[in-house]
Amino acid sequence: MNKLTIDDVLLKGKRVLVRVDFNVPMENKTITDDARIVESLPTIRKILDDGGRAILMSHFGRPKGKRNIDYSLEPVVKRLSELLGKPVKFASDCVGPEVQNIVDGLRDGDCVLLENLRFHAEEEENDPNFARELASLGDVYVNDAFGSAHRAHASTEGITHYIRPAVAGYLMKKEIDYLGSAVGTPARPYVAIIGGAKISGKIDVIQNLMNKVDVLLIGGGMMFTFYKAQGLEVGSSLVEADKIGLAKKILDEARSRNLRLILPVDCVVADRFEKTANCKTVPVDQIPAGWMGLDIGKDSITLFVNEIRKSRTVVWNGPMGVFEMENFAQGTNAIARALADGTKRGVVTIVGGGDSAAALAKVGLEKAVSHVSTGGGASLEFLEGKMLPGVAALTGK
Repeated sequence: MNKLTIDDVLLKGKRVLVRVDFNVPMENKTITDDARIVESLPTIRKILDDGGRAILMSHFGRPKGKRNIDYSLEPVVKRLSELLGKPVKFASDCVGPEVQNIVDGLRDGDCVLLENLRFHAEEEENDPNFARELASLGDVYVNDAFGSAHRAHASTEGITHYIRPAVAGYLMKKEIDYLGSAVGTPARPYVAIIGGAKISGKIDVIQNLMNKVDVLLIGGGMMFTFYKAQGLEVGSSLVEADKIGLAKKILDEARSRNLRLILPVDCVVADRFEKTANCKTVPVDQIPAGWMGLDIGKDSITLFVNEIRKSRTVVWNGPMGVFEMENFAQGTNAIARALADGTKRGVVTIVGGGDSAAALAKVGLEKAVSHVSTGGGASLEFLEGKMLPGVAALTGK
């Protein structure tokens, strides 16, 4: 990583302004998954242990630039205090005289969480004045919110024009190191598994990975658009009609490059989109009219798992089927287990956030792979080969 990190700066006595990602799932103001808070702890503890004053800022939800108590970060303070084992202060705004007074009153080793950045429309607008006001709260800026690094917002990009050094926290560094090795210098054979409903959301990832991987496995709803491109009938399965030509182009390109692009050979089909639907497994060229494919079949699972077993690096982004329904979760669960088994054998296994991370967690394997990205959109854009504004803005070594 060619950016300065938190280990490269002196923190003692400094006001350390930290962009974290506390956009956690919440129900009735109770946190239902604190993983993002837990992931931020190494960076926060480093600051506090070194005698710095941690000023944490984050967004939460989509309050659309207006103060809305339903999107307050105050419930996070209690959980963060418990995890750190010390009280964390809370500021009822992220800028203004009250916030400045709280920050001025901090002592070495103190920590404060500012209120939701997105209560101000200027955050997402990357307003220079708002960025300057945020920057005035700190002496050092740390970005540890990889999940927001693909957005050029005031707290991720604009702020770095007014405060230096701007460095990466431990979570940011971990994300970039893992994803960077996956797209830069992977151990081979390198296998990518791409799933999810639609090609349109993954096209840039597929095209970029085609330049890098040895094997590309494609599952999920998008596989039916590829079947259509091969002239197969897919019943009432999901198809992006306007992407059939693109799917054909990808298949042709893979063939011309001798890239092993592998599609499922069978699938689980159902007579309706319900967990109580009648379902059966059929070859991909025998999908009945009126039935829809909702998972990859047993032979496809064997095919995919065998490729994973031969790999040294695996990147997985997107489920193999409608894993939220047990009848159609077998393909996704099998991939999760194969990655966990591979990790035990020393395979580098990287899971790109979102539904794939949820699927891992559902079968209790979220700790059994090398790395689960905390940033769905950010990890996708990184794998697409794009430079993330929040990373580019950090101080270089």
